[in-house]
Amino acid sequence: MDQPTTPEIFAPHRRAAQAARMAARQGRADAARFLLEDVAEDVAERLGFLRHEPGRVLVLGDPAGVIAAALGLAAEAGTFALEQPWPTGGYDTIVSVFAHDTANDLPGALIHARRALTPGGLALVTMLGAGSLPSLRAVMLAADGERPSPRIHPQVDVRAGAQLLQRAGFADPVADSRSLAVRYGTLNRLVEDLRDQGLSGVLTQSGPPLGKAARARAEAAFAAEADQDGRVTERFELLTLSGWALRK
Repeated sequence: MDQPTTPEIFAPHRRAAQAARMAARQGRADAARFLLEDVAEDVAERLGFLRHEPGRVLVLGDPAGVIAAALGLAAEAGTFALEQPWPTGGYDTIVSVFAHDTANDLPGALIHARRALTPGGLALVTMLGAGSLPSLRAVMLAADGERPSPRIHPQVDVRAGAQLLQRAGFADPVADSRSLAVRYGTLNRLVEDLRDQGLSGVLTQSGPPLGKAARARAEAAFAAEADQDGRVTERFELLTLSGWALRK
């Protein structure tokens, strides 16, 4: 019997182009880094709380090295395909920053991460969780009108995240989420912040670029959500999955 084929929700070539663009944009002094910096702070707190001393560290989803620099680590940057087998058993710490968000085979990618850990190694996987970007979602629906197109990536919630960790065979799996609110004066600034941090769309079947009329509808919908200060509060739900490789 043929093995079922994993649906290609995310386009690998778009994912690679997104990473290259992020790396280039992060070279600018004014690039948005607030999500990366928040994750770096969170990772540092978790490592301290768990009393886990990172030795050989792999960081995924951060081609500009923001996380490693913030943590003071000489980390390796992962450039291999998430859905393919990784080098096994070589890392005692793996930090994934918005990389697993676009894995077509998420359970498989988590299994590869576990197998890449040394016995007793720790994986920390942060994703944009369910409930993220509600304002942008509403704006895009308004822009598309009666024929909405897929534009926002599917997102994982805490319960599903915990189940994924168990399915991947991690020991002591934990899934938790925290919310980060950011205020924006323009829709363009929100979009630019997403591009800076490697969070723009890479869907295989994505909607067409917004035309002039659709762009005007998007701007009007964004303005309609603004508060008395003329700003829209966007929400980022940061879902973190953590688990250990079993000691032999």
